[in-house]
Amino acid sequence: MGRNFGRSINPTLSRVTVMKILLQLVCVLVLGAASLGAAPKNWTAPAHKIYGQVLSDLIMAANPELISITLHGVPPGLDKVYTMFAGSFPERIGNGDDPDDIMVIELGITILDPRWHRTKDTDKKFVVMMPLRDATGENVGLLVAAYKNAAFSPNGSSAKREAEFFAKGTKLRDDLQKKIPNYAGLFAPAK
Repeated sequence: MGRNFGRSINPTLSRVTVMKILLQLVCVLVLGAASLGAAPKNWTAPAHKIYGQVLSDLIMAANPELISITLHGVPPGLDKVYTMFAGSFPERIGNGDDPDDIMVIELGITILDPRWHRTKDTDKKFVVMMPLRDATGENVGLLVAAYKNAAFSPNGSSAKREAEFFAKGTKLRDDLQKKIPNYAGLFAPAK
């Protein structure tokens, strides 16, 4: 398994690309505390509400166990400008994505994060970062779901709890993908 790591994730990505993404993730984890100021914006949302924001609002209204939901990707017409384009924190829309966000988008992996031992993020939550998919099943971005985790403990979440959050997250994502005809549709004006 370890010797085929670079090839098993996505055969179109080189081992060097995977290593660069992993190095960026390590840098964020190690140096993240130094950059806790306001995140710079790399995209400005249109003046009108977009369909992606409508979906975010509907998800939050229907799922009281969620703390937040965010949608990430590269807005149409841009290249390699990874950003949050819709979500339950409107003030964060347009913030550039972190390396772990980009890794999920580019590699199509899922990250389960129990958010324990965090000094600046003390909310009891469990974060599921997973590929955002359209109705055809194509990976088109990133969906981040932060769930309330009342069973939080400083020793981390149990494997059973992680499996429960993974199941909830993927069900939410799979239900959502039926409502996304294509990626560009997420940026269409809300109806």
